[in-house]
This record gives sequence, C-alpha cells and structure tokens, in this order.
Amino acid sequence: MAKEWILNTATNRFQLNFKRNVGATSEAIRTCAPKTLKEWQDYYFANVRSEQHIVELGKKLYVKITEVLVAEIGEITEEDCINYIKALVIDRTFDGYMREKSTIYGQLQDILKVKIEPSSDEWDRHYNVDFYIKINDKYIGLQIKPVSKAPSISEIYKEKSIQLESHAEFTKKFGGKVFYIYSYKQGDKKIISNTEVIDEIKAEIQRLSEN
Repeated sequence: MAKEWILNTATNRFQLNFKRNVGATSEAIRTCAPKTLKEWQDYYFANVRSEQHIVELGKKLYVKITEVLVAEIGEITEEDCINYIKALVIDRTFDGYMREKSTIYGQLQDILKVKIEPSSDEWDRHYNVDFYIKINDKYIGLQIKPVSKAPSISEIYKEKSIQLESHAEFTKKFGGKVFYIYSYKQGDKKIISNTEVIDEIKAEIQRLSEN
C-alpha cells in the first residue's frame, strides 16, 4: 500500500497521467469497446501511445521519485513537520470556520437589511456572542454554529444548555435576545439550516425598534 501511495502521489504531482502524456484514455477505450484486457492493450499501443512511450513515462516517474522526491524529503526537518501539523490542525481549521461564519453573517445582513457587526473578544468570551445588531440603544446577539448538516436535537440542546446563562445575562444587560444560527456546507456553499430563526430575528428587531 505504501508503495502504491508513493507511485500514485508522484504520478499525479508530475502530471504523468495527464492527457498530454497518456492520451484521451476514457474516449479511446469507449471507441475500442474491448472485451478483454489484451484487446484494450493492443488497441492502446497501436492507436493512442506506443508501448515505448509508456515505458519512458515509467522511467521518468522513477527518476522523479528517486531523485527529486528523495532530495526534497532530505530537506524536510522535524520543525517543518511540527509546524505543518500545527498549521493544518489549528490555522486551517480556524480559517475555514471563520470563513463559514463570515459567509453566513453576510447572508443574514442581506436578508435582514440591517448592519451586523462582529462582537468584541470580551463579548465573545463572556456572552458567547459572535455578532450583534444594534437597534437604538439595544443589542441583539447572534451565535453562529457550523454543523455537519442539519443539527440534531441533541446538538441544539447541548449548545443552548451550556450557554443559556451567558445569553440570559446578555439579554438582561443589552435588552435583546441572543439567536442561534446553524449552518452547514452544501458543496462550496454555506446554508442556514434553521431558517425559521430569520423571522424570529425580524420580530425582535421590530420589538426593539418600537420600544
């Protein structure tokens, strides 16, 4: 398995399996419509690329692995590995998380037609609020929670029970409720899962505007 992984990784990296090197294999095999592996092999070597050409690609792959990759591997330090894993687990996860929250916040701002601002670090830590909406001298809190898909009842209950006290404190001090917005990825797009919360936020905006 390790050998296959190395071969596959190197082949993809150096694009030796790209169309310009091996031809349009998917189209060719449909044209050939072979009934046996031998029939396909004969067709390929006769009509797409020669056997010698494939052998040369194999030799090139060997050089890439034994010369280029080995040289690059030799330059990698323990510190490089530590920093990479840290960046992968911490930095990239955080960046993705913040991008998702920012995207959802942008959607909400367009829908609600009000200015939504990021909370301070103090509000985030103390009240568990990611964003806020200011209405007159009152504030509505927003907590964005990326989830794997539509959140389960247990997910919702767990999060709300943990942060119930801090959100109640926010409402007591600033007058507005705190709302949870659950989001999940659908392809490259972030989707608001609990869309009913939008009408709840609108009602709270209306209530605070009238007071």
